[in-house]
Amino acid sequence: MMATIINATVFAQVLEQLGQKTKVFSSLPAPKVADDFVAKKAQQALADGYVVFCAGGTGHPFFSTDTAAAQKALELGCDVVVKATKVDGIYDKDPMKHPDAVKFDTITLQEAQSRGLQVMDQTAFAIALENKLPMIVCKMEDIEKIGTDSLVHSYVSV
Repeated sequence: MMATIINATVFAQVLEQLGQKTKVFSSLPAPKVADDFVAKKAQQALADGYVVFCAGGTGHPFFSTDTAAAQKALELGCDVVVKATKVDGIYDKDPMKHPDAVKFDTITLQEAQSRGLQVMDQTAFAIALENKLPMIVCKMEDIEKIGTDSLVHSYVSV
C-alpha cells in the first residue's frame, strides 16, 4: 500500500512539472504526502480539472490494488478502469512465456472470468461485472496514448 502512495506522489510531481494540476488521495493515512480519500473531495478535484491519483489501495490488508481500482472507479463515477501492465492487452495465456499466445482485442468480463484469464483478481472482476464497469488493459509505457487511435490494448466489455 505504501508503494502505491510513493508511486502516485512521484507521478503527480512529474505531471505538476509539466503544468498539470494534480491531487493525490490515499485510503491509508499519509497526511504529509496525500489527502485522505473522500469520494466527494476527489470528485470535486476532478471537476476542477485536477488529475486525481487514488493511492493506498483500499486501506485494508487482503484487498489487492485491482480491487481498490474497481472500487474507486465506482465511487468516482468513472466510465472505465484502465489497467496498465507489462503487456499490451489480454491474452489466452501468458505472452511472456508462450510466444503462441493469442491476444483478445475485445472480450467480455464474463468470458475473461470463465476462461480463468488472470487480468485482475476475482474480487475486482466481480465488482466490475456486478456494476457493469468496463476495462482497458494496456502496456504501462503506452498510458499516454489512452484516448487515441494509436493505443494498443484490449477492451473488456460488460
